[in-house]
Amino acid sequence: MSAGSETEFDYVLRGKDWNVYWLLLRNGRPMSVREVQRSLRFSSPSVAQHHLDHLRDIGLVQKQDVGGSYSLVSEVKIGVLRHFIKLGRLLFPRYFFYAVFSTAAYLTYLLLFVQGISRESLFVVLFGAMVLIIFWYEAARVWSLKPF
Repeated sequence: MSAGSETEFDYVLRGKDWNVYWLLLRNGRPMSVREVQRSLRFSSPSVAQHHLDHLRDIGLVQKQDVGGSYSLVSEVKIGVLRHFIKLGRLLFPRYFFYAVFSTAAYLTYLLLFVQGISRESLFVVLFGAMVLIIFWYEAARVWSLKPF
């Protein structure tokens, strides 16, 4: 994706369109207009239809011939999605993986290598604790930015 089309998607994909896109991305399966309407608590199916048609017009969604469900054609990494990694149907902030890895390394160090309190071990323990706090804070902050 070029920088120009990325900026265009950033501009076009917002509000309820963004919520519909996020729902389709998160579910990872085709959804009907009624499912989208119920999931996002839109006032009527026509509101969901309007936003699905808008996503289809910009090339992110396609309507299936059989059943009339809508599915994602392509995934774009714009806005807050730049900070998420998709594993199957689940979306995780990438900082979550950094936090889990650094927590495991920190606990391993504490359990296996710290034998007494020295200046060096105190420095590593404090530095490691600061790194963990930063990674977990960033993971929680990015998680709070998701649409719903």
